[in-house]
Amino acid sequence: MKQIIICLLTIALIVSCRQEEKVVPAQEIDTGGEVVKSSITGMYLLNEGNMGSNKSTLDFLDLSEQYETVHYFRNIYSERNPTTVMSLGDVGNDIKIYGSRLWMVINCSNKVEVARAKDAVRIGQVNIPNCRYLAFHDRYAYVSSYVGPVAVMGDTPLGRVYKVDTLSLQKVDSVVVGYQPEEMAIVGNRLYVANSGGYRVPDYDNTISVIDLSTMEEVDKIVVAKNLHRLKADRYGQLWVTARGDYASESARIFWLSANASGAMQLAGALNVSVSDLCIVDDQLYFYGNQWNDLDATSQLTYGIINVRTHDQEATTLFDAPEISGIRMPYGIIVNPVNKDFYLMDAKNYVSSGELLHFRADGTFDWKVWTGDIPAHAAFLWAPDGQDTDKIPLQ
Repeated sequence: MKQIIICLLTIALIVSCRQEEKVVPAQEIDTGGEVVKSSITGMYLLNEGNMGSNKSTLDFLDLSEQYETVHYFRNIYSERNPTTVMSLGDVGNDIKIYGSRLWMVINCSNKVEVARAKDAVRIGQVNIPNCRYLAFHDRYAYVSSYVGPVAVMGDTPLGRVYKVDTLSLQKVDSVVVGYQPEEMAIVGNRLYVANSGGYRVPDYDNTISVIDLSTMEEVDKIVVAKNLHRLKADRYGQLWVTARGDYASESARIFWLSANASGAMQLAGALNVSVSDLCIVDDQLYFYGNQWNDLDATSQLTYGIINVRTHDQEATTLFDAPEISGIRMPYGIIVNPVNKDFYLMDAKNYVSSGELLHFRADGTFDWKVWTGDIPAHAAFLWAPDGQDTDKIPLQ
């Protein structure tokens, strides 16, 4: 009996040590960048982590005045939530702040993590299969979902959008949309969902589902182009949606939709520009594009600005800094809506640390810092009395 007790104590000690070893302390990095007083006090960056590696991590950029220079903190989620099993999980796909809460879509772990926005301390999670992107309206979160498993096959199920109560974190409704739904945007009382059909190659989906938020019913489908992905609304009530094409005969493009005389959204125009990710601030749509071609296995990188009012691509020197040409694999872009400085994320080789690069509003390179694996999604943290119109008071 004494030997059994000693053995059990030894095992308990080993397990305890292993659990402690999983908690990797956050790394603090002084970027040397100047702190500019603003209603934006920080930025969370969600690193996707290579699929199957369970390495999605959360970083934080401190833009407050508590330091003389801008400080970057790598991998804060594990340190601030040491009892969370496997930390964030497998593939971080979206991040947004709504009210006082931080929401993170962890795609292959089939969950949405919810934490306090002020310090990333975990509140809970919402289990949603193969979840993709977030949108918010009133007290509800909307989460797009592929529904089926991660697998390219012709008989994949139709996707869904789940409606989640932001206070209780309970799913309260859902609606069937198109195949493999991606980003969403809300204009008025309508939710617009970009359907990709990415698992059904070469039979991609080409529609935007229109959801009436008062009934959670699909009331229309708008045909646009193959393999839709990004979808954002501008301040004029227009929708901007990207199509990735089929990577061969049909190239990537960006489209805009506007309301007709009866108020229904309709396709209004297109630009033959490859847009992989975008961020709209005022009248400017900042973007980067990575046009891949399966036929010759080549890719072409582009950066630019589209004026959402005139629908023209602007001539700009904003992306002429030599450091931009050194980006190996651009994977995210976000623009400070107050100061117009911007950040580009470089995924490098996908399996090791990426980089976050900061540029001033005039395009001048400022600093760069190592991130987690595949930095891709970011959200600004506003001061409690900031002017973020997406915020609502939550407890």
